[in-house]
Amino acid sequence: MSDMDMSNMDHSGMDMSNMDMSNMDHGSMDMSGMDMSDMDHSSMDMSGMDMSDMDHSGMDMSGDMSDMDHSGMDMSGDMSDMDHSGMDMSGDMSGMDHSGMDMSGMDHGSMDMSGGMQGGKAPADARSPDYSNGVPYGRFGKPVMMDSLPLWGVSVETLGYQFENDQIDFEFDTWYGTDSNRVTLRSEGSAQTNDDKEIDSLTSLAYWKPLGIFWNGEAGIAYNTENDKSAIMAGIVGTAPYFVETDARAYLYTDGQVQLDLGTAYEWRLDQRWVVRPELELTAFSKDDTDNGITKGFNEFEAEVRLAYETFSRQLAPYVGFSYKSALGDARDLRRQEDEDVDSNSLTAGVMFWF
Repeated sequence: MSDMDMSNMDHSGMDMSNMDMSNMDHGSMDMSGMDMSDMDHSSMDMSGMDMSDMDHSGMDMSGDMSDMDHSGMDMSGDMSDMDHSGMDMSGDMSGMDHSGMDMSGMDHGSMDMSGGMQGGKAPADARSPDYSNGVPYGRFGKPVMMDSLPLWGVSVETLGYQFENDQIDFEFDTWYGTDSNRVTLRSEGSAQTNDDKEIDSLTSLAYWKPLGIFWNGEAGIAYNTENDKSAIMAGIVGTAPYFVETDARAYLYTDGQVQLDLGTAYEWRLDQRWVVRPELELTAFSKDDTDNGITKGFNEFEAEVRLAYETFSRQLAPYVGFSYKSALGDARDLRRQEDEDVDSNSLTAGVMFWF
């Protein structure tokens, strides 16, 4: 049939249900010149056809079949042994309608469609496991995630002089570790600059771990030089809503005394360098200790306002400020009995820095 012109043939009424095409060889059929764009296969009944031994391996269907309508074709017959392995279907079939074709019995197991399909498994060497693609890291070595790299830091919140009380106040915090686990060393207190040169400080060594997005937990040991006692410390430090720095630490001393320190601070930026920083602190105790000037309940309130100017990439900030300190509750009466000031205020000047 290689020389036949079937371009104008109408197969719409053909009944091929009783035809036996099992031994038909389509290998030499050339349908490349056929124009099947107007062919209507909707009425073709191929339900009874036995095409189990049909060989389509040499069939050339490169012609224009863009408008062929197969919507009504019934191909439910036995086509399990049909061989499509060599069929050339490179023609234009973009407009063919196969929506109604029943091909449930066809075996496409041997069809080779690798030439026109994309995808498949990537080569084994397509990308290296570390995504370097064979490019060396240079003298700095392989990058390390920041979370797994131990770091250290020092933050000095207070290092200043109180003119009225003639003393130097200090508060610093150092740490070593990762974003998930750290060891911290913290100390706060004051050093008198008069004749006795007395130093009062509360120093703690603690383990630090995040408790959430904005809050961190601390637990460790502490030592207070003012009452010469050691303690177990636990605390929560973080940022409250509206970026208010908040910390709460409790100290359990060896004699059963419990000290609670509460603090809060806020940075109000006037511009890129000038900062106003108000701070508040409260101290409370669980029982009386008259030898050390302590009474049960809240003992002391302290407030300070600083005006700082950040320099050197904001790592160094000189400041001036005003501080106010007041005794609370029964602590006021106890200090009066010992001829001590219950209220005091002073101008301050100092520096804050971190590295």
